[in-house]
Amino acid sequence: MASTGRSVSSKGAKKAAPVKKAVPAKKAAPVKKAAPAKKAVPAKKAAPVKKAAPAKKRSLVVREDESPWTAAEISDVREQLLAHGVALETEIEATEADIADLVADSGDGAGDDQADAGTKTFEREHEMSLANNVRAMLQQVRHALNRIDDGTYGICETCAKPIGKYRLQAFPRATMCVACKQAEERRFA
Repeated sequence: MASTGRSVSSKGAKKAAPVKKAVPAKKAAPVKKAAPAKKAVPAKKAAPVKKAAPAKKRSLVVREDESPWTAAEISDVREQLLAHGVALETEIEATEADIADLVADSGDGAGDDQADAGTKTFEREHEMSLANNVRAMLQQVRHALNRIDDGTYGICETCAKPIGKYRLQAFPRATMCVACKQAEERRFA
């Protein structure tokens, strides 16, 4: 494009609107003073907190035809449960070691046929099932010990009647009376 040599004049430019003077702001209404706050009623001192009395050792529940639990009998059952728990923990450790050996051995599949691989899988699953059963028994032992501590040992978890002292001495992990256990076994049979 060729330049025409004309310069842009200021004639075409619009003038800015003149600046208006600021209008003075209206005076705000005077602020009223707030009413004086009422004095708070002094709070009553709280009664001192009494420490809870140590829980009385409740005697464990027995059937009507049985004598109450003696401290020696409870101690014997507790010792039986503790010893059984230690034996179960040892068994779990041994089973887990067997599982680890089976898993390590399963990697050496060179030359194994399908029957060998199947046998190894079966053995591994069998050991895992045994370990799970032992863990469940250990959980039952711990549950029985907790029930002795909280005073609910000897109460059927299904019907809330006494399980029976002689049953618990024979099978300390029992959580149901004979009638409820038989009903459960009939349901699952």
